[in-house]
Amino acid sequence: MSSENVQTKWGQFISLIIVFFFWGFVGSANDILIPVFKKVFTLSQVQSQLVAWAFYAAYFVGSIIFFLVSLKSDVLQKFGYKKTLSAGLLLSAVGSFLFVPAATMQSFPFFLTALFTVGLGFSIQQIVANPLAIKMGSPETGAHRLTLAGGVNSFGTTIGAILLGIALFGMGDNKKTNLSLEDIKLPFIILGLAFIVVAVFMNFSKIEDPAKVDEEEVKVAHSKFNILDYPQLYLGMLGIFIYVGTEVTIISNLPALLKTTEFGSILEDAIAPFIALYWGSLMIGRWNGGVNVFNTSNLVNIALKFIVPALGFGVIIGANIFAAHDVSSFYIYPFWILLFIAVSFAGGKNAGKTLMLFGISGLLMMVLGLAWPNPEIAKFFFISGGLFLSIMWPSIFDLAIAGLGKNTGKASSFLIMMILGGGVIPLIQGSICDLDATNPNGIMGISFTHFSYIVPLLGFAYLAFYGFYCPKILKKQGVSHVISEGGGH
Repeated sequence: MSSENVQTKWGQFISLIIVFFFWGFVGSANDILIPVFKKVFTLSQVQSQLVAWAFYAAYFVGSIIFFLVSLKSDVLQKFGYKKTLSAGLLLSAVGSFLFVPAATMQSFPFFLTALFTVGLGFSIQQIVANPLAIKMGSPETGAHRLTLAGGVNSFGTTIGAILLGIALFGMGDNKKTNLSLEDIKLPFIILGLAFIVVAVFMNFSKIEDPAKVDEEEVKVAHSKFNILDYPQLYLGMLGIFIYVGTEVTIISNLPALLKTTEFGSILEDAIAPFIALYWGSLMIGRWNGGVNVFNTSNLVNIALKFIVPALGFGVIIGANIFAAHDVSSFYIYPFWILLFIAVSFAGGKNAGKTLMLFGISGLLMMVLGLAWPNPEIAKFFFISGGLFLSIMWPSIFDLAIAGLGKNTGKASSFLIMMILGGGVIPLIQGSICDLDATNPNGIMGISFTHFSYIVPLLGFAYLAFYGFYCPKILKKQGVSHVISEGGGH
């Protein structure tokens, strides 16, 4: 193997992780847009969740189209990585520019169409970028690069909410509470231009195309593949659906929860710090998971498990202080971070055990968020769901594709389709929130918006079950337990 293949091609890889940053940036931007659109267009909570639906349904539609086209002719084989990735970026640019006429016309369906178009571009980018990150250097360090890319993705979600919050509402003494849809135009014009710049850069980069394979062999492999032969895969597909849905629904419905009188009547202009803390929790978890992929001594590994989350929390606090947000209430949050670190030590590098322990922990956090008498503390139990979700993606993925051999690629595309859960599950929780309109007394002494967090509670319960049950399936098939490398979606 030549030294060029062994070493990570940093020039190419850095341009690629910019794409991962965009995914994160737009993902958290949705959470700012949901309460804004709800107020401007006078939507119910379930209608406001159509923002998440439009974005994540696009992943599903894009993956299906990609899969069906690949049955006839493999897209990556035909066009190569560069052209396919550039096409995805340009499609997302078109979606970003559609925000301008949508704001001018003040049309909610037009905004949803724009978001769907951005998401459609992202689905193409996801399918290309994950294998490409592994290809940019030695295969042995492929998982390291994916973990690093996942951490950059989470950094994008953490500062995306704060930057869009500044763009829409201003900061410090100049902060405004009334929003005009006109303010949405400039951030999305800048985003669209950024997509075009990266697409052009990608097209002229020296990224190599995938090795040629026999098209007939691919068709034969497709025809022989049956999902029902692999319980780890179909249960894992449900796992990805529930995982992404749980990740999105906790934060998509949080503005509605914090707006209730019970939780302090926090308005749209003050929601960004909480969104940043939630996505920052996923960033902390993924950075912490990334520590596992480096061959360090036990002592250094243990030290990094505390230092890296502390740095992550520092990034969240620093970004909020920069934006002139009051985050004094956040200083209690390291309690949850320490709890997360303890669970991550218990899970080690075993994918099944890690998933089970994090699922149980997340479930307990949701129970405590529902039952805790003080809302000031209860909201942090809900937000801490981000910590316990943070390193689930690679664990579910690793378990779901274990033992699939030549069918691993097809299994991966089915798992990517299940990102659809991010559009469906928030609608379910949103419809429970809307029961407050007709039942102002709530249920069991709490509002329906508060009670709606039973939805992520049930999500964590299934994820814990999958972590417990899947290794038993694999054992029956003679597949040894899976080591998870940490990382994230």
